[in-house]
Amino acid sequence: MSRIEKALEKAVQLRDSRAESDKKPVFTKERVRERIKESVFDAEESLTVDNPYVITLKDPGSPASEEYRKLKSMIVKITHQEAFLNALMVTSSLSWEGKTLTAMNLAITLAQEYDYTVLLVDADLRRPSLHGYFNIKPEFGLADCLTDEIDLGDALIKTGIGKLSFLPSGKKVSNPVELLSSQRMKELIAEMKMRYPDRYIIIDTPPLLPFAETHAISCMVDGVIFVVKEGKTSLQSIDDSMEILQQSRLLGIVYNGVDTGGSGVRNYHHSYSGINAQSGREA
Repeated sequence: MSRIEKALEKAVQLRDSRAESDKKPVFTKERVRERIKESVFDAEESLTVDNPYVITLKDPGSPASEEYRKLKSMIVKITHQEAFLNALMVTSSLSWEGKTLTAMNLAITLAQEYDYTVLLVDADLRRPSLHGYFNIKPEFGLADCLTDEIDLGDALIKTGIGKLSFLPSGKKVSNPVELLSSQRMKELIAEMKMRYPDRYIIIDTPPLLPFAETHAISCMVDGVIFVVKEGKTSLQSIDDSMEILQQSRLLGIVYNGVDTGGSGVRNYHHSYSGINAQSGREA
């Protein structure tokens, strides 16, 4: 067993470990609703996704898409307990390890199921990027909900992709730690969970090690999916991250960027692999 596999196995063993506001609103909620009606995000038609790394849309028959379907099946199995563990965050130790694309591809795969609706949330208020994959520039989103400038329902965007809705990051804020660690964030996640009983909430967060808010969110959600990239994530980063997540529910680890010698849009995503959350070995 390689050193990275040993580190991952050690990390998975911790899976079940337990242990406000920005500036005042500029617009009234009524004015915000008027501005939303003026926007173009009707989604009677699907939003356009051009990025080739959104492989579950661009090449659904590829081996990489099949790996995402395996990951989806594992997540569904793990989260259907006595209580439905439907609020999940996707994170990594540091940037550029694949967390955002993992969150997006997983959300799309879940949304293509008959049994579930999915809400994809961009909670990376420091460097939001999910809206770029949808080719949109939304004016409102999570940050506006957290500062009570807009109701959650008014900020959601129907993508037209399966049963997938999207909550963008929203306005730029100077205090992401305070907002994302707040009681209001906890209440908002609870509202997302209760709005639809069959809904998965997939939350893309900032990376874990540099930013304090990610740890706070991990204690609010039902489970954490941790992304590791082969050749980039160090053993020390994994150990440090698992230490932070000891009081959270770690559902499993995604071992990303595995080179299997295939062809396509860089092997980086075509050789995507999931880690079995029970055994710690590659799926």
